Amino acid sequence: MQYLSQIIFAIVLITAIVLFAKAVGKVSRNIKLGKPFDRTDNPGERWKTMFMVAIGQSKMVKRPFAGVLHIFVYAGFIIINIEVLEILIDGVAGTHRILSFLGPLYTFLINCFEYLAVAVALSCAIFLIRRNIGKLKRFWSKEMTTWPRTDANIILTTEILLMTAFLTLDASDTLIQRATNSSYAGFAVSNSLVWILQGTSLSGLEFIEHFCWWFHIIGILAFLNYIPYSKHFHILLAFPNVYYSNLNPKGEFTNLASVTREVKLMLDPSSVPPDAAAAPPERFGAKDIFDLSRIQLMNAYSCTECGRCTSSCPANQTGKLLSPRKIMMDTRDRMEEVGRNMDKNGGTFVDDGKSLLFDHITAEEVWACTSCNACVEECPVDIDPLSIIVDLRRFLVMEQSAAPQELALMMNNVENNGAPWQFPASDRLNWTSGV
Repeated sequence: MQYLSQIIFAIVLITAIVLFAKAVGKVSRNIKLGKPFDRTDNPGERWKTMFMVAIGQSKMVKRPFAGVLHIFVYAGFIIINIEVLEILIDGVAGTHRILSFLGPLYTFLINCFEYLAVAVALSCAIFLIRRNIGKLKRFWSKEMTTWPRTDANIILTTEILLMTAFLTLDASDTLIQRATNSSYAGFAVSNSLVWILQGTSLSGLEFIEHFCWWFHIIGILAFLNYIPYSKHFHILLAFPNVYYSNLNPKGEFTNLASVTREVKLMLDPSSVPPDAAAAPPERFGAKDIFDLSRIQLMNAYSCTECGRCTSSCPANQTGKLLSPRKIMMDTRDRMEEVGRNMDKNGGTFVDDGKSLLFDHITAEEVWACTSCNACVEECPVDIDPLSIIVDLRRFLVMEQSAAPQELALMMNNVENNGAPWQFPASDRLNWTSGV
């Protein structure tokens, strides 16, 4: 019977790992639909930023209440999963608490895990209350449809159930151990829960322990495979996403290499070697995800839909259609749409007549942006919705000449008069003579 249990566990574990690898492979393929983009400069500063923002949660605590609760959940996820290592070894080897040979250190670690489990469960419960009872405005925006809200509730509820199973497992094991060793101390938090199980027969306690053990590990493996399909994927992508974030000053726009080259040739033909001619770009700006960079697409998968960007967006606050969170959600949805298309057609994308711009994001949303960078500043994992918005604008202006009338007039004046105003440079000083 013991060997059968080990075999079943090994099959479940291998299946979970294979399915997870397959799901991650699809996400990786979708991200690689974007253009390669070199952002490996200044590695020291990048490691520092990743340590401060992704690991240190420095931007989360800008909103202290939610930030502290998130740190509890984050620490619990990182630290309590050390305990999963023991469960995996026990499951494969058929042992019971194989790391208990560590003695006092083991007791200390499990005590820490239990306190963290309580903190995680309470934090998730508070998050559920804020979302569903308090109805915090940023979680009920129009882009937060049924699925995004359900996704968040599934994640938070799962965390609570997993922590409950972990504590119940320890409590039942404590009573089982005391049946043969009355001096068995048990662990800090689960000791206070044993009264709930008092009076349960030994066979009943063993059933509860085995059930909680299996529920805990299968729940973790199921959650692992749920992550690539949910907003919770940020727990893995937050680290590379922050590492490859834009370190340039906010507000500094990138120039299209092809346009820069043409301007240099126009101003000084000798500044660019004749043999440096490059193939013209397939498209100016971005119409679809294929025109965006891989970093921008990774941004979309890293979004946890917290809504801090949207809640700080001045355009959104004044009632305009723009929501930076929706920009990232739409980009991710389009990637998933393209991915399903490729799965259906043997790994090749067949033109579906759709695009990120127009079919997911409207021109009205794009032009509502003030380019203030508030969304970039607020994002806890350094996502950059503005870069996508700017690329979509470039397509509208440079490919379709579809800028708003006021902007088009201003650009024409700059081109013709060298200034935004509708009079030539020769007339600029007329005001000094009262003309």
